[in-house]
Amino acid sequence: MRRSTLLMCALLTIATSGCKQINEQVQKVKAKIAAARQRTRPTQPAPLVPDTQRVAPPQDIGAPTPPAPPPRSPKKAARQAPAVPLPARDVPYDSPDTGTIAPDMNERDVYSLWGPPIAVRRQGEMTYLYYRNGCEFTCGTEDVVFLQNGKVVDAVLRWPGHGYSGQSSSPFATPPHGPARPGGDTLTVKSPSTP
Repeated sequence: MRRSTLLMCALLTIATSGCKQINEQVQKVKAKIAAARQRTRPTQPAPLVPDTQRVAPPQDIGAPTPPAPPPRSPKKAARQAPAVPLPARDVPYDSPDTGTIAPDMNERDVYSLWGPPIAVRRQGEMTYLYYRNGCEFTCGTEDVVFLQNGKVVDAVLRWPGHGYSGQSSSPFATPPHGPARPGGDTLTVKSPSTP
């Protein structure tokens, strides 16, 4: 702070220090601050004292006891999907459980063809079944079967042993476009005067 500001604060304090109304307000504010500190002060565990030495705390008979606050209902924790470890590289996958699933098959039918999935996620009326495919790292996902109200509605598949006779919402994987260029892709913008 600048000296002039400090001087003004000092003069204001000296001038108002004798005022009865201001002193009362200052005391009220200090009392409220002290009460707030008492409410937020963490409770300290009582020291261990043998039962024979315990003394009941003194009770002030004249002061009314405040009513206990109503118990709070505990908040439900958000449901989290189980964690599936992300692969660091592709691991070849081979399984005797092969076949083609079809739209409107139920979950048990999928299990009978491909066996149990590595993960099952449920959200509302949707169920997602995850199966290994051998390209989890490069494809970015496992093979996924989508069920709505217990019936197959879609599948995203990359392993040749898994088939889907319906129309998949995901196209086949696209191979990379040739070797990587050292500078990345370059964008060429034509000027407005160039046809």
